[in-house]
Amino acid sequence: MFRVFRSEWYDKKFQKLDTSEQERVVKFEQALKEQPYSGKPLGYKFFREKKFNQKRLLFLVYEEHKAIFLITITDKKAQQHEIDLIKANLDVYKDVLERILRGIKDKQDEYKQSD
Repeated sequence: MFRVFRSEWYDKKFQKLDTSEQERVVKFEQALKEQPYSGKPLGYKFFREKKFNQKRLLFLVYEEHKAIFLITITDKKAQQHEIDLIKANLDVYKDVLERILRGIKDKQDEYKQSD
């Protein structure tokens, strides 16, 4: 099973959605844990989008970490600009996710040592 993480950019966009959209997105996030490659690929197998209403949820799949990194939520108007921005910064997103994962591992190690 994959773990799902949100970028700050994604979180800000998520908070602006109405309640019904947020509920729909949360269900999709949960489904990604079991089916990480759902949605349409965007030039790479690991870069994908999921459409809902008139919006797109853009995310990256990291098989080696069994992790999904939710990058942003966009509309059709800004979609191509944001896709290009993400593609130009793939290494940055991978670094951010790896820092998040290291932070989780460090916390787990601290917890084990305190037992």
